Amino acid sequence: MSRERVLRAIRVLDLSFFEPFVRLAFGEQPGRQLRKIALQVLVPLASFGLFLGAWTLAASNVETKYGTLPTPAQVWDQAGVLIAEHHAERQREADFHAAQARKAAELERAAAVLAGKADRGDPAPGLRDDAALLRDRARQTRAQRYSGPPTYIDQILTSLKTVFLGFLVASLIAIPLGVLCGLSRTFAMAVNPFVQIFKPVSPLAWLPIVMILVGALYTTPPEEAWFEKSFVTSALTVALCSLWPTLMNTALGVSSVPREYHAVAQVLGLSWWTRVRKIVIPAAMPMIFAGLRISLGVGWMVLIASEMLAQNPGLGKFIWDMFQNGSSQTLAQIMVAVFTIGAIGFLLDRVMVVLQRLVSHQPEVA
Repeated sequence: MSRERVLRAIRVLDLSFFEPFVRLAFGEQPGRQLRKIALQVLVPLASFGLFLGAWTLAASNVETKYGTLPTPAQVWDQAGVLIAEHHAERQREADFHAAQARKAAELERAAAVLAGKADRGDPAPGLRDDAALLRDRARQTRAQRYSGPPTYIDQILTSLKTVFLGFLVASLIAIPLGVLCGLSRTFAMAVNPFVQIFKPVSPLAWLPIVMILVGALYTTPPEEAWFEKSFVTSALTVALCSLWPTLMNTALGVSSVPREYHAVAQVLGLSWWTRVRKIVIPAAMPMIFAGLRISLGVGWMVLIASEMLAQNPGLGKFIWDMFQNGSSQTLAQIMVAVFTIGAIGFLLDRVMVVLQRLVSHQPEVA
């Protein structure tokens, strides 16, 4: 693979950290690349090492009602404990389903025996009914769900699903409204009061309103519902708090499209929808993605707060449960969750950067 193609892939994937290593491997200005590696690798590592050293020294001197502040090593150990608990829980779930499958197989064999006797003309009454009952019990046994507690990894996955649903709902509302605001000054003036009023509202204020409305309107029986009420509540709270950056950035990007583009569209006789799809949205794409990045970050922060307050499943509830347990061990697990939240937030932002570069026209690496 050529140097240009490797560097282009690094740029698209936003992995500029590796660019000096690639250039050094191809023998391009070794001295300069080594200086970049020292700046991009050694300096951050030294900074992080100082942070860990200061944390270790301070931990023994910071006394809380739950004991001393956990050291980095203790936090790392608790991360391993949480992962081990997840694997143990998954093994228990696998054992449960295996046991249920064995019970169901036994019931089906017993049902087959009774049905065979009935087919052979056995005079005993109710054989076919008993066989049908056993088959029904076998189906129920196979369908029975494992009721073990959610693990730390399960909580992470729940939070990710919730934030993605809320972010999707917010984007589907904010982008069309932003496009209309950017194209029509009258529409923008009509929407602006709502933006100015609702944008500063805290998620803690939205959450009880959303909980009441979801409880009143989402009346589908739990066994038939696609989503649990707690999941819908958290997702809608995320959507209400995270749609504003996308809406405003989309409106700004659309209104900033050069007039020449609109003039060309008129000369070509493009319809309104074609002009929006072919000219306006592609030209405004950088600003739209800037709003989406901000919205996703806001949504991730809002989600943790809403889960904590409403006791909905997810990382927020995990932190609150650990706080209620109150021990040095659980304090270390809370710190594991803090680092997890930060790392996931960083990765979500990087994903948005990669998507932006894949759908936008970006300068190629020379």
